[in-house]
Amino acid sequence: MIRIRNKILKKFIDGWKLEIMKKFVLLGAVAATGMLSPLSYAVNGVLTSIPIDQPVSIDGKADSIWAKASPVIVKLNELPYKPDNGYEGMEETEVEMRSVYDDENVYFLLRWDDPTHSLERFPWVKQKDGSWKRSLNKDHTKHENTYYEDKLSLFWNISSKGFKKKGCDKSCHMPEDDGLLEGVKDTSAGRHYTSNAGETVDMWHWKAARTNPNNQMDDQYVDHARSESAEWGRHSDDKSGGGYYYNLEEGRDTPVWMNKQASVENTYWVRESDKVPFTDAGFKPGDIIGGHVTGPIEGARADISATGIWHKDGYWTLELKRKLVTKHDNSNTQDVQFGDLSKPYYFGVAVFDNSQINHIQHTKSYKMVFKQ
Repeated sequence: MIRIRNKILKKFIDGWKLEIMKKFVLLGAVAATGMLSPLSYAVNGVLTSIPIDQPVSIDGKADSIWAKASPVIVKLNELPYKPDNGYEGMEETEVEMRSVYDDENVYFLLRWDDPTHSLERFPWVKQKDGSWKRSLNKDHTKHENTYYEDKLSLFWNISSKGFKKKGCDKSCHMPEDDGLLEGVKDTSAGRHYTSNAGETVDMWHWKAARTNPNNQMDDQYVDHARSESAEWGRHSDDKSGGGYYYNLEEGRDTPVWMNKQASVENTYWVRESDKVPFTDAGFKPGDIIGGHVTGPIEGARADISATGIWHKDGYWTLELKRKLVTKHDNSNTQDVQFGDLSKPYYFGVAVFDNSQINHIQHTKSYKMVFKQ
């Protein structure tokens, strides 16, 4: 009997030692990322938002305020499909995520490894023969993953049953072996829509070349729509103006717009505030004009302030800000509302490495709680 008790006690002690060792390993890994050292790491993968009483500057930098918040490490290691056109992007990465909040707003700081700084999005390039050509290399799904920007998405559950258990996978539906999705021939590698009418998911979509120049994150959502919508269940929140669009016109083989003042910063996009009609004068082979025009989004779609910085060591840091509770005509169906700080909120994360739709994801969901 004593021998059995000793075995049980030894097993308990060994398990306790293993958990302590895990803490030190994770803390060391976090410190190696260059982030501020946390007070402790997130327990059981739970992101805890910490109350603060000072403003946060949304500049993409890890200011000292973030030392108050412990990170959760989200491991991404799944792709919805493998492109057939020589895609050499990442197949796994880890996102370190922290959160703080005040009386009005919630803030997030994210960091993830990405060795390539990708800002292209179908850029126009001057050819040796004097013509202009859009850079394209689409795969079998008719989507781009070569000449495209880096992106990151956060999915927040609003009313989707099963999201707590399955996370983003709950809203992702793949074509069957016959290539049909809901009876419709579809070449995409998966479509997002909720399982039941009335269910919605809030989708925050940061885009390195479309929204980041304006210090914003695209506020979108997912509902029950099927093939009757061009984007199926994915939609943008209501907007009153601004945004981005292709620098393209049907039947035309040159850009429509260019920046009045050329700069390295704006190589891969044309700013709405600086655009002038394109004139093919003074350009030489290899010169680039952005494949899209971008300006600040206005209205409910502009709820999220965001700034991302790519670091030469090969990683992004992204800082976000959104009101705890938004107040628009459709806020209750388009936005997660952090109105009750005593309840948990469930989310998922995806990273796009210069890819239009292919992304690195995880299974299940993560939980966020607010420390009172």
